[in-house]
Amino acid sequence: MANGDSYEIRGRHLFTHEPVAVRIHDGKIRSISAAGGFDAREEELWIAPGLIDLQINGFAGYDLNLSGVPMEPRVEAVIRMSRAVLRTGTTTFFPTIITAGFEQILDSMTAIRLACEQDPLVDRMVAGIHLEGPYLSELDGPRGAHPKAHIKDPDWTEFMKWQEASGNRIKLVTLAPERPGAISFIEQLVRHGIVASVGHTAASPEEIGRAAEAGARMSTHLGNGAHPQLPRHPNYIWSQLAEDRLWASVIADGHHLHASVLKVISAVKQDRLVLVSDAVHLAGLPPGIYNTHVGGRVELLETGRLQMADNPLLLAGAAVSLMDCVQHMYRALETDLAAALQMATVRPATLIGLSQGRMETGAMADLILFRWNKETKSVQIRQVLKHGTIHTIG
Repeated sequence: MANGDSYEIRGRHLFTHEPVAVRIHDGKIRSISAAGGFDAREEELWIAPGLIDLQINGFAGYDLNLSGVPMEPRVEAVIRMSRAVLRTGTTTFFPTIITAGFEQILDSMTAIRLACEQDPLVDRMVAGIHLEGPYLSELDGPRGAHPKAHIKDPDWTEFMKWQEASGNRIKLVTLAPERPGAISFIEQLVRHGIVASVGHTAASPEEIGRAAEAGARMSTHLGNGAHPQLPRHPNYIWSQLAEDRLWASVIADGHHLHASVLKVISAVKQDRLVLVSDAVHLAGLPPGIYNTHVGGRVELLETGRLQMADNPLLLAGAAVSLMDCVQHMYRALETDLAAALQMATVRPATLIGLSQGRMETGAMADLILFRWNKETKSVQIRQVLKHGTIHTIG
């Protein structure tokens, strides 16, 4: 259905568990009212807001950080990836551009802008761009997979050229606050309404405190992008946990963080915790050995673990959808699904200041309809609504 149509969807409201009828008109939720029981012939579906992913690098074979290719395939990758992501229940996302040379980042920003200008669905799905780097720690461990050759100190003039190429779409920047000029750079970001996030850092407690004082609001994939061994205390993970002014994002894919770590971070951050997929382009592809331009030869397992083929102990990135992360968080915390889904809907919307991620009258009809198997603790998406347009899955 087109978003100008008026129609009704029925299911159980995830947050109340009550049967509801949701009236959609002109792409928005016109009303949510109590509904009778389900017909025995009907499939019982649940209704929740569409997911919001603040960090995704690629999906289903489509890479947002392509290098050495013309602009047309770059734009096509953004368009095709957006549709692949939508099928997993993510209705809003931040394409994430990582550390690279100036021209490559410029081309990546340009490709996203052109994709938004050329494709209305992409324009509705992309709520902003996440620039992760190049202003990160150059140290092995904190740097992660970001190429050391392109790590540098913050440069506002350079950044504004990327922002111009993006059509002013950069809304989130991850940087290491210990780099020279980082604190004043954070202050500039805040003045321009851009969320500054601490990440890929080896900062001292004092440097993390100064970043928060300057206006930094988040820690990017807390617990990852770190040394394999740290001092017992203090260390930059403890310091970010203890800094109440910082929200935290985590990769809850079952591989990046142990369930015990997820429980601790959740207990400390509470309603200031959001889930991200941090998915790379191999997410959603069949298991097997792949050769990549960043990690080299990698292996994708059936479990979704992406590891170095020659050193299976090392991860080569994240390779699951945000809904997979929601389900793992739900199991790890031994909580209800609604609590885990809030970390991927209402909370990221609140952090960034988005109108999406809510299921209420007047909100855009960005919704998912799904089956919920409580025994296996799994979700099977049936339909995705983006601005009221229904996309049937399967």
